[in-house]
Amino acid sequence: MISFFSEETPFCLKQRNLRKAWLKQIAHNHDYEIQNLTYIFCSDDYLLNINRQYLGHDYYTDIITFNNGESAMMVDGDAFISIDTVTANGKDYGEGFEQELTRVMAHGLLHLVGFND
Repeated sequence: MISFFSEETPFCLKQRNLRKAWLKQIAHNHDYEIQNLTYIFCSDDYLLNINRQYLGHDYYTDIITFNNGESAMMVDGDAFISIDTVTANGKDYGEGFEQELTRVMAHGLLHLVGFND
């Protein structure tokens, strides 16, 4: 199951079903199945508080991913994405919001299938 929520920011993800199929394909390409994957879209400050509380980091970031999985080859995790940072990075990199959001969503999933930064 793949779910999308927002916290402290008004955001509605476009093309949800298309993105779900795309995320499932990414997992499948790495021999994983998605058991439970939740994306939480939030503000910079919301994600900064998570970064401080759970990781001991005092800086803004675009995504923080928590792996809740206990089974091999199964994705079970939560990905918190700052809409503020994605918007700014999309402009800075010249890619636009939607392309940057797509990149960040894939980045979070790739962490859950074993890739590091």
